Amino acid sequence: MRIVRFLANEKTHYGILDDQDQIRSLKAPPFEAVDYGEERFPLAEVELLAPCEPSKLIGIGLNYRDHAEETGMEPPKEPMLFLMPDTAVIGPGQTIRLQEASERIDYEGELGIVIGRPAFRISEEEAADHILGYTCFNDVTARDLQILDMQWSRAKGFDTFAPFGPWIETDIDPGALDIETYLNGERKQGSNTRQLLFDPFHLVHFVSWVMTLNPGDVIASGTPAGIGPMEHGDRVEVRIQGIGSLINEVASY
Repeated sequence: MRIVRFLANEKTHYGILDDQDQIRSLKAPPFEAVDYGEERFPLAEVELLAPCEPSKLIGIGLNYRDHAEETGMEPPKEPMLFLMPDTAVIGPGQTIRLQEASERIDYEGELGIVIGRPAFRISEEEAADHILGYTCFNDVTARDLQILDMQWSRAKGFDTFAPFGPWIETDIDPGALDIETYLNGERKQGSNTRQLLFDPFHLVHFVSWVMTLNPGDVIASGTPAGIGPMEHGDRVEVRIQGIGSLINEVASY
């Protein structure tokens, strides 16, 4: 099942996208139950938004061994957490805005984990029951500010720096998914979620012992090797097997 959030007739809706690119509306956000409405919309006639509205976004640093190697850092013994504000969220087709404060802003293609049920101090075995599904995520990063600040709130917290979508895929096993990032059609990142140091179930368990995870919260599970800068006029695409493709343009303010 592919859960979308979209704008149609000047209203925001949740819906389910079928194989014929038709969206069936939902009466309410799909976290407690899927309650279908009467309206249907062709996908081509709506504007897709970020597929949920998280109360918080949790990033995971250095969660692919090859990315740790390219940064020259030791792989962490436990998941490395950081937070991003909800004001950083944008959806598919929306514009990533470059920042005057930074001289290098990078793409980071990632698998996003979307929480479906509240999670507080859950076990790793319980984690799957608290996950609604998965999405494509671009953890945009002001690389020079990340190095300068020694902590990552500013580097990853600018408005527009957390694109995700185009939908939430609920029927997928996250254990062996190809993940790729393309810049202007050129493949820059390519890996598989088999290479994650900490898998999605461990991440949800681990984070839930730090903070309560609410329905709609998103964990960005880390990026593989191949990070690099974006410039004004670029087009960046995060493509994940079995989910789809998140595409955003890049522009200066």
